[in-house]
Amino acid sequence: MLHHQNDFIELPEGLVAFIACALSAAIVLLARRIPWLAGGLGNLTAKQATHTRVTPRIGGLAIFIALAATLPLAPETISSRYATFVMCASFLFLIGLAEDIGFNVSPRMRLAAAAISSILVIVSLDVWLPRADVPLLDNWMGHWAVGVPLTLLVTAGVANGFNLIDGVNGLASLAGITAAVALALIADAGDYSVMVRLAMMLAAAIFGFAILNYPLGLVFLGDGGAYTLGFVLSWFAISVLINVPTASAWAMLLVVFWPVFDTLLAIWRRRRKRASSMAPDRLHVHQLVMRALEIHILGRRRRHIANPLTTLILAPAIIAPPMVGVMFWDRPAMAFLSVLAFAALYSAAYVAAYPILRALPRVGALAKSADATVMQDNRGGSAGS
Repeated sequence: MLHHQNDFIELPEGLVAFIACALSAAIVLLARRIPWLAGGLGNLTAKQATHTRVTPRIGGLAIFIALAATLPLAPETISSRYATFVMCASFLFLIGLAEDIGFNVSPRMRLAAAAISSILVIVSLDVWLPRADVPLLDNWMGHWAVGVPLTLLVTAGVANGFNLIDGVNGLASLAGITAAVALALIADAGDYSVMVRLAMMLAAAIFGFAILNYPLGLVFLGDGGAYTLGFVLSWFAISVLINVPTASAWAMLLVVFWPVFDTLLAIWRRRRKRASSMAPDRLHVHQLVMRALEIHILGRRRRHIANPLTTLILAPAIIAPPMVGVMFWDRPAMAFLSVLAFAALYSAAYVAAYPILRALPRVGALAKSADATVMQDNRGGSAGS
């Protein structure tokens, strides 16, 4: 997508972070005066809801504008192609933003928008996923009939994956920052300096937004932000594969492993129940961790603590695969074995969680017992004031 250049104009990532942070803060303030910017009460009653108050869901706008602001600073040799890419991504962003402000765009329509945006990139820039590091399949990846469908599957899948994990404070932001920094490190190792700058600017934009997103959850990416973030990261990874011949496709998968794993786990879980793959539920890993904290440790009225604490608990699992991807960026066999190892480990942990949690005492029951004791003490006149 973008060709290797050494003359990329330096742009302080701090400026990008500042723009994203300032815009995020503006969204939070405006949402208090313009209620529809914060969605509606339906966001709290949805099956997958994890919050106790209506929160602005258009934080992706801050990241998108921050990235768009960097377009004039790109060198002439890549500025046109990069601007075209951002324009293609804007279609998906606008469709997701429409859902965030209440136009009820279905999940299938959002996935279709991700596919259409990728088609626009493919047609405009004449690029697609160059290889998958799979014997025999790679021989056919250069043909559009094989490469294009697989590209659509990968880019739409990663975009949807980031949307699925945008449920608790800071989770999608952490996954996005980690993935962007990992891509920058891999690009640097492969002497692809343009992507180092682009990926680090993306990381900075996410960081600026994350200041308002974690730990208090004052603003969220929303569908527009989450889908677009996954879309941009997936295409950045494809760009690395195109411009760094020694980079491994399996290492790119490790970079975005958490959202991809959560998506595949959701599909498997719903198919077992013979439900639609697009049906929402409350069984994502982050939802289970948060509910476990509420039920077994903190209590149900401590969601404002359980929510950000969930991200902190899951942080090692989110960061580890991209770190390994950086280690094995040019070693396909080791990267592939790492993908298998992480998939097996995380799947086993997910399955084992149910019997372990069932064996733990419930805070709710203990709290109920404590309430009864207090009431009895009050009747006896022994309770202190």
